[in-house]
Amino acid sequence: MNIAIIGAGYVGLTTAAVLAEVGHTVCCVDQDVHKIEQLNNGNVPIYEPGLSELMEKNKSSLTFTTSLIEGATFPVIIICVGTPSLPDGNTDLRFLQSVIDQLAPHIHSHKTIITKSTVPPGTNEWIYETLIEKGVPPHLFHVVSNPEFLREGSAISDMLHADKIVVGLRRDDDQSLEVMKTMYAGISAPYIVTSLTGAEMIKYASNAFLAMKISFINEIARICDAFSVNVNDVAKGIGYDPRIGPHFLQAGLGYGGSCFPKDVRSLEQTARSKNIEPLLLQATQRVNESQIDVYLRKLHETVHDLPRQTIAVLGIAFKPNTDDTRESPAERFIRQLSNIGCTIRAYDPKATLSSDMPNVIQTSTVMEALNEADVLVIATDWPEFQQLDWEKVKQRMNGILVLDARNCLNRKKLEEAGLHYIGVGVG
Repeated sequence: MNIAIIGAGYVGLTTAAVLAEVGHTVCCVDQDVHKIEQLNNGNVPIYEPGLSELMEKNKSSLTFTTSLIEGATFPVIIICVGTPSLPDGNTDLRFLQSVIDQLAPHIHSHKTIITKSTVPPGTNEWIYETLIEKGVPPHLFHVVSNPEFLREGSAISDMLHADKIVVGLRRDDDQSLEVMKTMYAGISAPYIVTSLTGAEMIKYASNAFLAMKISFINEIARICDAFSVNVNDVAKGIGYDPRIGPHFLQAGLGYGGSCFPKDVRSLEQTARSKNIEPLLLQATQRVNESQIDVYLRKLHETVHDLPRQTIAVLGIAFKPNTDDTRESPAERFIRQLSNIGCTIRAYDPKATLSSDMPNVIQTSTVMEALNEADVLVIATDWPEFQQLDWEKVKQRMNGILVLDARNCLNRKKLEEAGLHYIGVGVG
């Protein structure tokens, strides 16, 4: 198949690479001239494990352009543009609206228009009605909702070995499902076929539930802390229950990234637009927003005169195996430490601080960050931080305090090296 992908971000580039891998010819369209120049020069502008290699392998099947008109010539068009939050929590759909406005005049042959961008319920129906209003004959296009369920850091594997493929169709559409099955030929996964709005809701409900699970275990960690119980034992105990499962039960600084925060906010606003008060969604966000304060209190309780301390923070990205700092709890934690006057040396294997902050420098190595630090904070659970030589860490630091803000370290090994381990809900 010949496929155009509009939007060359995480989802767009991952989708392009995987569809090229399974045999399709793919054209990526993005209005960012610099990004397209990078891609045409063989440079991938984001870090995602395996993405650069897969794109290099399939470079003969991949092209990149800033011309949406060129993309409009393809029979299958996948929309992967950003849908960020507005200040009130609603979803900003201007990029998607711009795509539809630009596409409409150039639909002269049949198009299957597939929305992968995460959009509020009703958006794909809006796309259909808007194209009709703009004079596009209904026999020349079908609109499909096909949300993505990719985790940054494992997106390639998640798409090649998908646990499901969700396809939302209009009631009178008896053609697009076969198009989707042809597009995903070679990817073995069950199909969930529903309405356009049903597919949109599946995506929102999935992200909201996972975010709620994270907030749940973080609230349990606070209670465990009060009773000197190890939350890891609790997570393990409940995780064995097949009704609960072990995933997303790692207590820590909270969730971040480009999806969970904005999607939970958006679903809350969507519910309110129908006069529904989404209490669980509100509680999920309140716990997450206050989680950093819990860890700051732990430092204040443990460290004398915290504002005068030099703190090494390992981790800037919102999670390991990505360079994404959007709504990163690690970066928010660094900012809070900066605000109270601490001197911070931050390090991350891939991510860069998104803005300058007083008293904060980003180092090029772990050891440089640790040099003469009074306190060490693990803010992102990169594997390399879990495997540090703790005796060397102690030698490099002034102090001995380690705050494990991701519940990812081996406490026994740290204490054997003479370090003092603290966390929230660690017994």
